[in-house]
Amino acid sequence: MAKQFSRSFYKSKEWEDCRAAFMANRGYLCEDCLKRGIYTPGKEVHHIEELTPANITNPEKTLAWSNLCLLCHECHRIRHQHR
Repeated sequence: MAKQFSRSFYKSKEWEDCRAAFMANRGYLCEDCLKRGIYTPGKEVHHIEELTPANITNPEKTLAWSNLCLLCHECHRIRHQHR
């Protein structure tokens, strides 16, 4: 679930458009599973560098594809456990 400071960002048209385009570009497949040769639908666009109150307005962190990866629910859960 999104943190309070980021809720409006995740509801924005900019994020929705970015997320949709990124998922299509990645073929709707989980990038971590794909590295292991497993084809799993990607459902979560994950920010590699976590969003914070300090960077939530910085599009180089929030919308840059270099800070995103597409993950399935399980891989997303695993990534968040390792923080």
